[in-house]
Amino acid sequence: MLILLAFIIVFHITSAALLFISTIDNAWWVGDNFSTDVWRMCAPNISTCMAITDQFREYQSIQAVQATMILSTIFCCVAFLVFILQLFRLKQGERFVLTSIIQLLSCLCVMIAASIYTDRHEELHKSNEYSIEVSKGRYGYSFVLAWIAFAFTLISGVMYLVLRKRK
Repeated sequence: MLILLAFIIVFHITSAALLFISTIDNAWWVGDNFSTDVWRMCAPNISTCMAITDQFREYQSIQAVQATMILSTIFCCVAFLVFILQLFRLKQGERFVLTSIIQLLSCLCVMIAASIYTDRHEELHKSNEYSIEVSKGRYGYSFVLAWIAFAFTLISGVMYLVLRKRK
């Protein structure tokens, strides 16, 4: 039982780490001479980063991605705290339903963010406000990590739903 509990805790912490990295790191859309995410665009030859603000055409889409990624990260952290509390408070045989619901909300939020970015990426990167041409890029590792975090949060949400408290 302790091995299963340790696995679940490590799996949940891994999910949270993936969410933090994909939300914070600047690699959602990369090219040979730039990298951009939902917060800023950086070019190594300029050596400065430009914040993505409301001057961009598709700023509302970027804000939706920002908000849902932040919500996903918050829900994942709250789910972990609720799991720890339920671990000590639940009676034997009860399920971790509240933890599962919160984790599945995290899963839903990261899916919404990655889906919006997938759908709107062409319009997002055709904006004239970028200092360099970014439409010729490709998805970066932070974007891939967001989809992996979606899978991890979905799996852990289902695990919590199935899991019963035992001795």
